[in-house]
Amino acid sequence: MSFDSYKTIGEVLQEFTITATEANYILETDTVIREAFKEDLEFCLREFTVEESEYAICETIIFPLLKEVYRQYRDKFTLWSHKPITYDQQLTGIPDYILAKRSPLGKQIFEKPYFVAVEAKKDDFIKGWGQCLAEMVAIQKLNDQSEQTIFGIVSNGQLWQFGKLKGNLYTKEINNYTISDLERLYSAINYVFSQCELEIETQQ
Repeated sequence: MSFDSYKTIGEVLQEFTITATEANYILETDTVIREAFKEDLEFCLREFTVEESEYAICETIIFPLLKEVYRQYRDKFTLWSHKPITYDQQLTGIPDYILAKRSPLGKQIFEKPYFVAVEAKKDDFIKGWGQCLAEMVAIQKLNDQSEQTIFGIVSNGQLWQFGKLKGNLYTKEINNYTISDLERLYSAINYVFSQCELEIETQQ
């Protein structure tokens, strides 16, 4: 059963006996965004029609923003695009993006633990979260560390939602973030990356 077979988050909760809750867990901090990046993003939003294509959304908004935050964490992580993962026949597929621990053998090695799964759906956040949580469960099982926190993001480019999985508890961030408030969104993504960095330090 592939990740995209899950149509709602409820299906995943029932299938894997996960409890869902909501909380305001993202801590926003002041961050500095490079002017060159802001100018390029503004150019893309102004000049390209991205609403009709999930691929265009990924290429012009989602990946560039993830990549920009990733710049300061590249010594610890590798940011993978459309990398297949398989735990078993129930949990298999291709997340849009995964943030994984950087392997000492080089960037070509898909090292675990994996921390973040990002699923982009044009406007179907219900199905998007069904897929994303299934990916988070697969990552948790692949890592074989139930107490490790796995983070998930679902975005249509304009709207960004965040969630995390630890043990059998899934927590949805109450706040939504938008590309129109770039500073807050950047800060939220940076918070997730920083928490992933803490996970690495805890395991060492």
